[in-house]
Amino acid sequence: MNKLAWILVAWLMLGSAPAAAEEPAGSAGVAWDSLDEATQDLLAGQKSTWNRLPPERQRAMADGADRWLEMDEAERATARGRFQEWRNLAPAERERLRERWKRFRELTPEQQEALRNAYRRFQSLPPEQRDELRQRWQRMTPQQRQRVIQRRTGARPSQPPPRRSGD
Repeated sequence: MNKLAWILVAWLMLGSAPAAAEEPAGSAGVAWDSLDEATQDLLAGQKSTWNRLPPERQRAMADGADRWLEMDEAERATARGRFQEWRNLAPAERERLRERWKRFRELTPEQQEALRNAYRRFQSLPPEQRDELRQRWQRMTPQQRQRVIQRRTGARPSQPPPRRSGD
């Protein structure tokens, strides 16, 4: 999978994950003893430090473990592959994706859905047409890209991301 396609997949994969609710500081985490046996087994490596983890991290790990336990083997294999690809990214690239995820979460639900639909339409195109669209995107200035994004999603104007080679 080329780098741009991976970034799009990761970005949209994250966009389809349920957003964690904002919790006030000091909110209760997840007590280790409240986890079922299968979840405790999966998270056993965290047991000794569990009570020192921030509450939002405890909830995220417990939720992730629950999702993992609900997956079939094919879904787990896909998740393992995606995680390995994530781990292989340079730290700067991971930070870039985190920033994109943050920006995505700032969109309205309607804008998020419009972006997901655009991605689905893009993925349904023949490979040659996707390549042509990628090349056109790469030739655009940041201002042209911003106008396209605004037209397609109704997103508010923002600072365009810095241009990188290979985008």
